[in-house]
Amino acid sequence: MHFNELSMEMFLSRFQLLQPGTGEMSRNARQAAVLVPVVRRRQPGLLLTRRSPRLRKHAGQVAFPGGAADSTDPSLVATALREACEEVSIPPDVVDIIGVLPAVDSVTGFSVTPVVGVIPPGIHYHANQDEVADVFEMPLAEALHLARYHPLDVYRQNNAHRVWLSWYQHYFVWGMTAGIIRQVALQIGMDT
Repeated sequence: MHFNELSMEMFLSRFQLLQPGTGEMSRNARQAAVLVPVVRRRQPGLLLTRRSPRLRKHAGQVAFPGGAADSTDPSLVATALREACEEVSIPPDVVDIIGVLPAVDSVTGFSVTPVVGVIPPGIHYHANQDEVADVFEMPLAEALHLARYHPLDVYRQNNAHRVWLSWYQHYFVWGMTAGIIRQVALQIGMDT
């Protein structure tokens, strides 16, 4: 599929993931989850945030809404929904969860589960200013265009770790966020 031919119907039909269960959270590893919000439009969008420059970790970086699991969260899906509500005011009951991607290890020691959900257009986002500087939407077809991502191999403790880099308008999209977007593109079979 070419990147400029992606409609909402095509995206949903190609996204062949199982519905997530309420999976138990590991007590041995720090768990986190992010919501990968796809905005339901004829030409869908991908909702992203830019983290506050005042944050201690990942300040100013483009990210999906999400964060660490609380002991009161019944699942990692619930974590992603709670965090999206806290960070950008996406009501959990309007999110149609369509699947989860495999967990990704973060450099800060979390196992991060990407939860893919479809949200309606017209939500009035209210960024939590303590955590989020900007909320923006990127056309999903453009976001999933694999050729826009460039690899960079970083070495930590003598181990190679590949990170992906990209730009959208004046936003630098890289690291885990770019990797998750690439994983969605690979999942649905986007062309380069």
